[in-house]
Parts: sequence; structure tokens; C-alpha cells
Amino acid sequence: MKKMFFLLLTSISLSAAVYAQPGGFQRQTAEERVARVHHKLDSAFKLEPAKLATLDTALTVLYKKQDARMQEIFSGGERPDRETMMAERQKYTDAQEEILKAVLTAEQYAIWKEKIQPSMRPQRPGGGGGGQQ
Repeated sequence: MKKMFFLLLTSISLSAAVYAQPGGFQRQTAEERVARVHHKLDSAFKLEPAKLATLDTALTVLYKKQDARMQEIFSGGERPDRETMMAERQKYTDAQEEILKAVLTAEQYAIWKEKIQPSMRPQRPGGGGGGQQ
């Protein structure tokens, strides 16, 4: 009886572990990323609808360009080096910052940089790696 209970408990645990694993990284679409920024800014600052519309349009264009560029880089067959990728990402980060600076006040932009933007970074899952016990 104990063996059967142990086997049942083990199989349930393994099943739960398998279903808990993500199916792979799914990159958000440009529209999803814009909606996320829109929501954060609107809830934090209650911006005018015209400003939000301008921001949404500018970020959508930027994110679509970024997606197209990343697709172009990765479709070449070779994996790009780290420095190239960092430079590309920095170019789009700088462009996003310029868009936000044009829409937000200096005080709002400072709040964005210090509090809101760090909360939007994807969190790495815990566990695994390290080698220390």
C-alpha cells in the first residue's frame, strides 16, 4: 500500500513538473509591448489621450523596425556576436528613450527610469545553475 501511494505521489509530482515548464520563449509582438508600456504610463501618470496615441504610434513603428532588424540579423544563418547584438539593442533603447522624453516631463521621465522601467524587465526564473551548494 505504501509503495502504491508513493508511486501515485511521484507520478503526480512529475506530471505537475512537466506542465509547469514553459513551452519555450515567446517574444511579444510590437503591439503587445506597446500595450504594456501604454498601460504602465497611463496608470502611473494619467497622460492625455492625444499624448498616449502619439506614444503608441511612435513605439509601434519603433518596435516593428526592431523586430524586422532582429529577424534580418538572425536569418543570415550565422549567430551574431554579442557586441553586435548589444549595439543593435542599444540603438533601439536610445530611440525609445528619445520618444519617451518627447512625451513625458523631466520628472515623469525620471520616475519612468527609476521605478517603472526596471519593473518591466523580464525576470529570470529561479533555480538551476550556480554550482554552489
